[in-house]
Amino acid sequence: MTETQTRVRTVALAGNPNVGKTTLFNALTGSHQKVANYPGVTVERKSGRLAGVRAGGDGAPSTSAPGVEVVDLPGTYSLAPKSVDERVAFDALVGRIPGEPAPDVVVCVVDATNLERNLYLVTQVLDLGLPTVVALNMTDALDEAGIEIDVAGLAERLGVPVVETAARSGRGIDALREAVLDPPPPAQGVGWELMPAVQAAVAPLAEALGAESDVPPSQLHAEALGALTSDPLLAVWERRAPRFHQDVLDTRAALDARPVMYRMAEMTGRYGWISPVAADVVRQTAAAGQVTVSDKIDAVVTHRVWGPLIFGGVLLVIFQAVFSWAVPAMDAIEWLVGVTGQGMRAVLPDGVFEDVMVEGALTGVGNVLVFLPQILLLFLFLGIMEDTGYMARTAFIMDRAMRKVGLSGGSVVPMLSAYACAIPGIMAARTLADERERIITIMVVPLQGCSARLPVYVLFIAAFIPAGSLFGVIGYQGLAMTSLYVLGTLMAFAAAWVLRKWVFKGTGSSFVMELPPYRMPQPRYLWRRMVDRSKVFVVRAGKIIFGLSIVLWVLASYPKLDPPPALAAQMEAADQAAQDARQSLVDIDLSGRAELEGTERASIESALEAADAESLVAQNEWAGYQVRNSYIGRFGHALEPIMRPLGFDWKISAGIVASFAAREVIVSALATIYSAGADADEESLALRDAIKADTYPDGTKVFTPLVAVSLLVFFVFALQCMSTLAIAKRELNSWFWPAVMWGYMFVLAYGFSFAIYQGGKLLGLG
Repeated sequence: MTETQTRVRTVALAGNPNVGKTTLFNALTGSHQKVANYPGVTVERKSGRLAGVRAGGDGAPSTSAPGVEVVDLPGTYSLAPKSVDERVAFDALVGRIPGEPAPDVVVCVVDATNLERNLYLVTQVLDLGLPTVVALNMTDALDEAGIEIDVAGLAERLGVPVVETAARSGRGIDALREAVLDPPPPAQGVGWELMPAVQAAVAPLAEALGAESDVPPSQLHAEALGALTSDPLLAVWERRAPRFHQDVLDTRAALDARPVMYRMAEMTGRYGWISPVAADVVRQTAAAGQVTVSDKIDAVVTHRVWGPLIFGGVLLVIFQAVFSWAVPAMDAIEWLVGVTGQGMRAVLPDGVFEDVMVEGALTGVGNVLVFLPQILLLFLFLGIMEDTGYMARTAFIMDRAMRKVGLSGGSVVPMLSAYACAIPGIMAARTLADERERIITIMVVPLQGCSARLPVYVLFIAAFIPAGSLFGVIGYQGLAMTSLYVLGTLMAFAAAWVLRKWVFKGTGSSFVMELPPYRMPQPRYLWRRMVDRSKVFVVRAGKIIFGLSIVLWVLASYPKLDPPPALAAQMEAADQAAQDARQSLVDIDLSGRAELEGTERASIESALEAADAESLVAQNEWAGYQVRNSYIGRFGHALEPIMRPLGFDWKISAGIVASFAAREVIVSALATIYSAGADADEESLALRDAIKADTYPDGTKVFTPLVAVSLLVFFVFALQCMSTLAIAKRELNSWFWPAVMWGYMFVLAYGFSFAIYQGGKLLGLG
C-alpha cells in the first residue's frame, strides 16, 4: 500500500436510511465486525476491520488492510439532527464524540434511484471539508427504474470520486476499497448559495465561533449555519462557546423581526443547486414512466382493504410455521439434552453436585437451546420481510391505523422489531424525532408478542389446544398463537391512544417514507443477521435462565426434609418388594430348572413391575411434599390468595414471580416445581402430562383449558422482563416511566385474566 493508504485509519459510512448502507458495510468488512455503544448514549456503534482489497483490480490476490476501521453511522437524512441517532451521526463526522477523532475518509452511500434526495446529505458532508468518496449504490436497480446516470459528470460536479456499487451482489466493492485506501484531498464543498440575508448573518457567526472554539476553519461555516437553523446544534455551544451561543440567539431575533425565513434557507439553497445537477446527470430512459413490477405488487399489498388482510395473513403464516416447522429440531435438541443428562449421571458421583449439574445447570442450558429453532425461524421471516422491502410496506399500511391512536407509521418499525424482542424495539424508537411519540412508543412496545413468550405459548397451547384444523387448513394451535399476538398488538394501539389523549396531549408528528423497490433477499446476509440476532438473544436470555435455573432448583430443593412416616413406610415397603422380586428372578436364573421359567417367572416379573410403579408413585409424592414445603413453595403459597381469582394456584404464582427475570423462565420454573426432569421444556410430554394431571386436594384439576387461557392472556400483557425495564430506563434516563410501564401492564394482565377466568366460570366453562 502507498504512504497515503497507510494513513487511513477510520472510514465512516454515512447515508440516508434504506440506501443499502449496512449491506455495503457487511461487504466491506466481511466477518470482522463488532457492536458496542457510543460513549454516553445507548446508540449502537457498529464497526469492523476493512477486509482485503485486490491490488490494482487485475485479479491479483487480495491483500489485507490492517488497522483500517469501518464505522457504520446511523442513517440520517440531514446533518441538522432531530433524533438521537441523527445527532450521533453528526457528532461522529465532526469528531465531537469523546475519544473518537473525525474519520479520515467519509463514504457517502447514495441510492442511485433517488439521487436528488440523497445529494442533500452529500453536499452537507462535503461542506465539512473531509476526504469523501460517494458510493453510488443500488445501481442494479437503475434499469427497472428507467434511469441512466452520468457518473463522470456527477463526480465532476461534486469534486470527489463517485464509485458505482451494487452491495447486494458485491459489484464495485473492490473499486470502493481502493478509493477508500487512496482517498482524495479534503472536499472543497459545492457551489450552492444561501439567500443574501442569511449569508450575511452566518459569516460573522462563523468568525465568532472560530475565535471561541477549536473548530477547524473548513467547518466553521457549516457549524455556524447549523447552530443558526437547528436548536439541537445550537444547544452544544451553550457551555462550550457561550458568547457565540448568545450571538446566535441575537441573530435569530433580528432575522425573526424582519422577518427572514432563515430556518428554510439551507434547504432552499442546497436544492437550488442539487436540482439542476440531478437534471443534468440523470436521464430517463424509454422505460421511464412505465408501471414497474414493484408498482403492480404495491397496488395490491398497499391497498386500503387488501393490504391489512394480506399483512394479517403473512403474520398467520409466520406463526403457524414457527409453531410447526421447528418441531423436528426442537425434538433433536430435547433428545440431545436427555442423552447428555444420562451420561452426566453415569459419570458423576451421586449426591448434591450431580443434582445441581443435571437438574439445575443442564436444565437451564436445555431451556435456552430448545426454543432456539423457533427464534431462528422468526428472525428468518422478519429478515425476509425487511430485505424484500415488505417491511417498509407494513409501516405504510399501518400508518393509517397508527394515526388514529396519535402515532405515525414511523412507530411501526420499533413495534415490529419487538415481535422478536422488546429491547431492540425500544432502542429502535430513538429514530423518532418527536419526543412524545418516542416515549409513547417505548411504553407500548413491550405489549408486542416478543419471542421470549414463545416457550410459554408453546407449552400451554400444545397441552390444552386441540391439534386439529379449521376447515382442514388452519391449525387450531397456530390460530391460537396468532390470536395472542394480535391481542397484544391491538392493546398496544389502545394503550397508545390513551397515552396520547390523556397523558401526552398535542398534535401527532408527520411521517414521510419512501417505499424501496422489491428485491430478492441475499441468503448470506440473511443468514448472518439471523445468527447475530439469535446470538444476542441467547446470550441475553441464556445467562439469566442458566443462573436462575440453578437458583430455582435450590429454592425448590431446600430445606431438605424427611418424608412423613406413612410415606416413608410406603416407600420402604415398595422398595423392599421390588428388591425381593429381583432376587427371586436371580434365584430362578441360578437354579437352572426349566420348569421355573414359565408361569412363576411371569408372576414374579408382574410383581416387580407393580412394586416399581408403587415406588415411583411414592417418590413423586415425596417430591411434591418436598416442593410444597421448600422456599419457593412457601413463597407461592403466600401469593396464592392474590392470584387465585385468576385461576392460579401456588405453583403458577411461584412460576410467574420467577419469570420476572425473563418470561420464558416460567417453563423451567414449572419443570422444577413438578420435578419433570432435565429434559423438561415447553415441548416436553412429561411436563405437559404433569401439569394436566395436577389436582387440588378435592380432586379438581389445577390446570384446565380455562386456566391455561387465563395464564396465556396474563403473559400477553404482563411485563415479565427485567431486561426490558432496564433498557427502557437507559433510553428514558429515568425509572419513572419504566415503573409506570410495569404497573399499567400488570393491571391489564390481572384485569383481563380475571375477566376471562371468572367469566368462563359463570358460563360453566371452568
